[in-house]
Amino acid sequence: MKESIKIFDLTKQFRNLSKEINRDVINILRSGQYILGKNVHQLENAFTKFLNVKYAVSCNSGTDALILSLRASKIGKNDEVITTPFTYFATAEAIALVGAKPIFVDINPDTYNIDINQIEKHITKKTKAIMPVHWGGRVCKMDNIKFIAKKYKIVVIEDAAQGMGAYYKNK
Repeated sequence: MKESIKIFDLTKQFRNLSKEINRDVINILRSGQYILGKNVHQLENAFTKFLNVKYAVSCNSGTDALILSLRASKIGKNDEVITTPFTYFATAEAIALVGAKPIFVDINPDTYNIDINQIEKHITKKTKAIMPVHWGGRVCKMDNIKFIAKKYKIVVIEDAAQGMGAYYKNK
């Protein structure tokens, strides 16, 4: 019999937090408040404090958060968004779902994040955004990415699903 190696064990995280998770799930089910409500409000408030920002809006998924960010930036049909292929498929899916085209830039093999030295080569007149992915808790070199975006007057939409809680230059 062939033995498989788990990349990560999510059941271990659940075992460590199961009492709190079960208690909170039961309380939510009892309340009947599955959408919005006090729990979502508490989560968003906790995020504003944790991130030291003015606002935080939760979504049902990271995919929807990316879609909303793209739409809010008026990115759609025939636009191009530079990103990395080394990510969960939802990054490119969100770009495609708004009608734009993902333009893939290879990764830096040391960080697994988008290679900042290759971004400018892929910018065209159709490029409307750069969507870096903070992979595995490693934050992209945002100063460089923001500099490029400002130079070409394009937006930056960060896919931080894998970077929650990571630091960049002590922030």
